[in-house]
Amino acid sequence: MANRSQAPAAPSHGSSSTPLLQGGWLTRGEEGRFSAYLPRDGEVVRWTEETDGGWSGPVSLGGDGLTPFLAVGQGADRYVHLVGLRPTAGGEGHVELVHSVQFQTGRPAVAWRSLGHSNGKGPWTGNPAVAVDAQGRVYAFVRNGGGGLSVRAQKDAGGWHPWWDLHGWSTDPSPVAMVNGQGRVELLTATDKGLLRYVQEESGAKPVRQDVVPADVTFGTLAAVTGPSGHVTLFYRDKDGGIRAWSPGRSLEPTRLADAVGTGRLSATRCLIDGFDCTVLAQQSEGGRLALAAYPSEQEDAGAQWSETGEARGAQTTVLTRGLDGRLVAMALVEGRTLITTRQKAAAEGLLLEGWRSIG
Repeated sequence: MANRSQAPAAPSHGSSSTPLLQGGWLTRGEEGRFSAYLPRDGEVVRWTEETDGGWSGPVSLGGDGLTPFLAVGQGADRYVHLVGLRPTAGGEGHVELVHSVQFQTGRPAVAWRSLGHSNGKGPWTGNPAVAVDAQGRVYAFVRNGGGGLSVRAQKDAGGWHPWWDLHGWSTDPSPVAMVNGQGRVELLTATDKGLLRYVQEESGAKPVRQDVVPADVTFGTLAAVTGPSGHVTLFYRDKDGGIRAWSPGRSLEPTRLADAVGTGRLSATRCLIDGFDCTVLAQQSEGGRLALAAYPSEQEDAGAQWSETGEARGAQTTVLTRGLDGRLVAMALVEGRTLITTRQKAAAEGLLLEGWRSIG
């Protein structure tokens, strides 16, 4: 039997209808209003924040038989890119990646388009991750049948490059795709040997695999932020129950920040706390509550302390982001059904949150 900390996540096309979410599935439009996206009943549905602070939805964005998986990425132009998995003919469990984009808050998304799969035809091999570079080009990554990574990227003049094999082995089924301060794409993941980073050496180029950094990583716990220096920092749970930060661009070796409060995936973002740029982490505690920890961005030597918020609930999938005013915004999907959200209190000292409320 596989070690629990190394066991892959269950395929998203399995019998469970519980949504599996990757990336920033809570997005902010140019005008500051938020949108939330979920795969449901073979399609993607969206809730939209209204000008009075209420929410409308859900509204269907189509999908034509999608599995209960969705990866979301947003570019500097605020366009929202959706990447899903859809069953294909030719074999039980075979899937392809499909892509759609929403250009404005509350507006319809364009028709879904097939991106195929790096293996041509075959079963689920991993959960895609999506990033959008400074030029608005989309990169859809997925673990391939060999256990390494492959990516399909948009061209400058429209259309898509063929699948690029980035190589690798035994990687985490749920990698993290980010854009650094240079506007270039990075893919961060783990293997049974340690941490693995793929990075573009020039804009639009094929990401290049770097050497593995030895580390004991719990698969399925990765989260990342791009810091004020423009470098990406990856967070993960190690096998000893600690939360660690790794930032190769800053020459930061895997550094312990705190003890983990749970075993599940982390979420991360940056926001303003008392006027200072801080990084915030979230993880569901063993007791079922959401726990937050914050520290001054890129000052890992300060460590981080957890503080639990809200009620104990069932399984939660959490996403963190920030509003136009720099305050933290959090949303959680509870038991695969109910969306709840909260914000950092205005003009309050420290990281204090408003009460959680349901939007759908």
